[in-house]
Amino acid sequence: MMDQLCIVTTGGTIDKIYFDDKSDYQIGDPQIGMILRELGVGFRFNVIPILRKDSLHISASDRELIRATIAAQPARHVLLTHGTDTMVETARVLSSIADKTIVLTGALSPARFRGSDAEFNIGVAVGAAQCLPPGVYIAMNGRIWDPAKVRKNVEANRFEAIG
Repeated sequence: MMDQLCIVTTGGTIDKIYFDDKSDYQIGDPQIGMILRELGVGFRFNVIPILRKDSLHISASDRELIRATIAAQPARHVLLTHGTDTMVETARVLSSIADKTIVLTGALSPARFRGSDAEFNIGVAVGAAQCLPPGVYIAMNGRIWDPAKVRKNVEANRFEAIG
């Protein structure tokens, strides 16, 4: 049973804000805490925002910061919001952490957009964090993926099995 869910946020599409068609986006405040409060979830959680980056801009040192932050948390259940383009790379770095169930999720369109996959992906990730044994997983497109056996298909804008 999950005692408390630790949520670490790194930015990515899930938190993007677009001002108009002619402007660039910015990565805003993490949306996950607001989403979970609005849904009235029946578990305690804390949100630790550590980055506000598109995942294409996450460096090796950023990944080490993410790994060290998660490793330092007392919670055994961790949800990491992350951009989808390099989510698999970060998941592989996190595989060195033992005794925690770590689930990465994100969105293919911003949480602020109607019809975004953000809430669904968060729900799948929360369920996975509660039910799965220790390890690192990716929750996207309604499925739980092993980071060693999945990739993002950029053309189709979805995750799919490899190997």
